[in-house]
Amino acid sequence: MPDTTGLPAELAEIAEDFAELPVPERLQLLLEFSEELPALPERYAAAPESMEQVHECQSPLFLTVEVDEESAPEPGKRVVSLFFSAPPEAPTTRGFAGILHQGLDGLSVDEILAVPEDAPYRFSLAEAVSPLRLRGMVGMLSRIKRQVALKSRAA
Repeated sequence: MPDTTGLPAELAEIAEDFAELPVPERLQLLLEFSEELPALPERYAAAPESMEQVHECQSPLFLTVEVDEESAPEPGKRVVSLFFSAPPEAPTTRGFAGILHQGLDGLSVDEILAVPEDAPYRFSLAEAVSPLRLRGMVGMLSRIKRQVALKSRAA
C-alpha cells in the first residue's frame, strides 16, 4: 500500500485505488479521471488569461483557485475551489488534474496547504508514466498551494 500519511482522506483513497491495480489498469483509471474533469465555468472559459499555466506539464494546462469563506461548513474556515483547463487530447495531464480536483476541491485552506509536496508520487503511477509527466502533477500541486496561500492572505 502507498504511504498516505498527511494526505486528505479523498486523496488517500485515490492513492490506494491506484496501488491496488496492475500497471495497465492504472492507466485506465487515470483515463477515467481525465474524463471526469469538470468543464470550466463560463467566467474562466471566457477569460483564459485569468488562469495560470503550469509549464511543467507536457501539454497545455491552466489552473486557478478560489477561496470562499461564505460556503464553508464551519465559521472561520475557507473552502477552496479548483478549476483546470486542459485539452481533451492530453488525457494524462487531464487525469492528473482530475485526481487533484477530486481529492482537493472543497477542502479548507489549511487542509490543502498541509498536503505533502511529494503527494503526486504516492499514486503508484511511476511505473505507468514517465518521470517528466509526473513532474507536471508536482507543478500543478505546487501552483495550487501557492495560489491558495496568496488568495487566503488576500481574503
